[in-house]
Amino acid sequence: MQYPHSKINADCIIPAAGLSTRMGEWKLLLPFKDSSIIEQSISNALAVCSRVIVVVGHRSDELTERLKGYANLEIVSNPDYQQGMYSSIRQGVRRVTSDYFFICHADMPCIAPQIFTRLWEQRGEATVFPGTEQKSGHPVLLSARLKPVIEQEQQHSPMKALLKLYPMRFLNLDDPNIHLDIDTPLAYQQLIGQ
Repeated sequence: MQYPHSKINADCIIPAAGLSTRMGEWKLLLPFKDSSIIEQSISNALAVCSRVIVVVGHRSDELTERLKGYANLEIVSNPDYQQGMYSSIRQGVRRVTSDYFFICHADMPCIAPQIFTRLWEQRGEATVFPGTEQKSGHPVLLSARLKPVIEQEQQHSPMKALLKLYPMRFLNLDDPNIHLDIDTPLAYQQLIGQ
């Protein structure tokens, strides 16, 4: 698939290596709109970002085959995906070439491209979240200066614990989709019922 010229020279990491344990079935290729959950998430990012880096693990061959037609998309394999999402983010960070980069979950297909733009407009030293300190949301915009910190950290706890050690900004955007991840059968039924 081809996209218009990108408005933002930024990579977007989409971790897509997990097992979907809370869903009860593998969720990333569940139908949504004219494609699937992950493809909609990728399309939203590619509408604005110059490149998307998808990190695969569980069922990686199937996902790689499904995504091979996308322009400006790089697929990275995470052999340690069972260690958790942080291990996938670290793999993706190693491929980032832009001065700033986004991280967005594969199971958040309703994030409008404008949200990426709003975060981009606030780029700087601080990591930018679209939501609040209590409920931070996605996507997240980070400076590439944090790459060495992320790559060297050996923790397996949530990445936000690491980011809290550095400056952060919260945009307090009033958009429920920045919190809408499709983790359960109920969430999926609500998604396709919209």
